[in-house]
Amino acid sequence: MTASTLSSLSVEESFAVPSATPHLRQQLLVLYLGTSALDSDVIGWTRYDGTGRSRPTMGDSDEAPYATGLDALLDGWRLLQMSQLLGHEHGHEYTTGYLPYEFLFERLVDITA
Repeated sequence: MTASTLSSLSVEESFAVPSATPHLRQQLLVLYLGTSALDSDVIGWTRYDGTGRSRPTMGDSDEAPYATGLDALLDGWRLLQMSQLLGHEHGHEYTTGYLPYEFLFERLVDITA
């Protein structure tokens, strides 16, 4: 399908077009790090498997899949998103809450292999 043909399709039609890579599926890895530095320690994580081969859930393992975010990069994961750095309000520097240093990684897996 050409670019001009795709541009004339409605949103529904364009999403119904078969994938150019039907044998690839996405796996996602969300790592929460101790600081905003990619080489800081992983303190929380979750995984999602678009291959359908597994159904991971939060808390399904006692050990993090990687010690740092940099280790995930070295293992071939692609970094998609880093958390926005937001300063703490004065007086709330030590208030606990959500994990602020979220990093989203992906890799494409060949499901025919």
